[in-house]
Amino acid sequence: MKSTGTGRVPVKVVAATVAGNALEFFDFVAYAFFAAYISKAFFPAKTELMSLLITVGVFGVGFVFRPLGGVLIGAYADRAGRKPAMLLTIAMITVGTAGLALTPSYESIGMAAPVIVILCRLIQGLALGGEVGPASVFLLEIAPVDRRGFYTSWQLASQGLSALLSGATGAGLALVLSEQQMVSWGWRVPFLLCLLLIPLAIFLRSAMPETLEAETDHDAARPMARLKQVLGERRVVILAILLILGGTISTYVANYLTTYAITILKLPSSVSLAATMVGGAGTFVFSLLGGWLSDLYGRRIVMLIPRLILTLTAWPMFILLAAHPTPAVLFAVALGMTALTALGSTASLTTIPELLPTPIRATGFAVAYAVGVSLFGGTTQFVITWLLDATKNPVSPAWYVTLASVITLVAMWLTPESRGRSLER
Repeated sequence: MKSTGTGRVPVKVVAATVAGNALEFFDFVAYAFFAAYISKAFFPAKTELMSLLITVGVFGVGFVFRPLGGVLIGAYADRAGRKPAMLLTIAMITVGTAGLALTPSYESIGMAAPVIVILCRLIQGLALGGEVGPASVFLLEIAPVDRRGFYTSWQLASQGLSALLSGATGAGLALVLSEQQMVSWGWRVPFLLCLLLIPLAIFLRSAMPETLEAETDHDAARPMARLKQVLGERRVVILAILLILGGTISTYVANYLTTYAITILKLPSSVSLAATMVGGAGTFVFSLLGGWLSDLYGRRIVMLIPRLILTLTAWPMFILLAAHPTPAVLFAVALGMTALTALGSTASLTTIPELLPTPIRATGFAVAYAVGVSLFGGTTQFVITWLLDATKNPVSPAWYVTLASVITLVAMWLTPESRGRSLER
């Protein structure tokens, strides 16, 4: 293995992984943050709620191809290397981003508009399904053995960075543009900015080293052969999906707070989008903290404690927010949810590839992550939008977070400790 995992890793190597990952997630999650505006541009319906439901449903469409991307691009990463796989995913996300940024509205081109948007979401889903596995495994493999948690934490931290940048862009736009301008064209600006930055990420990734030895078993290099090997590690994969379940649902509920604040709490767009910045900053800081703590004290304890706290506090947080819909309370809830989620999720996302053997490490991690996120992340915003409408109870999103957290706690308890485990297998 061409790993530099025993010594100091150049900052630009980590930066290349983080920059590309952040941009890919920036583009993907920006759709969720601007759902209230996108719904009016592409999915007009009889009622505002129905339009929003369709929009968050299409957000879920982006998750449909994630497992396929995990299998195909993960297998490619385990055969050709982590670097070419990450270059491929960022090229694909460029296509999806351009489509979303440049597609005319429904009013201009009719049904062609939502069709193009759906196709773009599928391409983005395929790319992200294949991005997370190679990126996480690359960071794990270049890291010194006693700093794997911290290095791998940059994968999740980069997602927080993307949320922070997306929220900052949205909040800035809401301050300088009118509501009509935001609906008309303002929501397109983040996607256009992403397009401008993608060439830099490609340049950085082109200079990355490779951490995978050359493939010698060409039959095993085939995607279906890789998938068969992954199924041979079914206990690890099932536990991985259940670990990802809780983090995914709480993450996307936190992301939904922007739309929740606009549509349910009736707060100004600038305040609502600022909550995204708070959540993104929380994810960034506490992901790195969680990785550092997991290197000191082990993965399991750092997984379990934050998830247990979130299980006990999700309901009180939403009760407080519903009773006091002020900016301060909104920011506190956003920070609390993202901080607790990030602390435990970093340890989980380090544990999974540590438990997988080298020949299927990228494929196995990508498949588990993609399946978990597709099944639960892709449906979370639709489920909580439906819950809010069906129950008329603004606290109902907390029910979903609590249920998911209980399931994930059981999986965390059953997962073996992986800190210091050899990767050479």
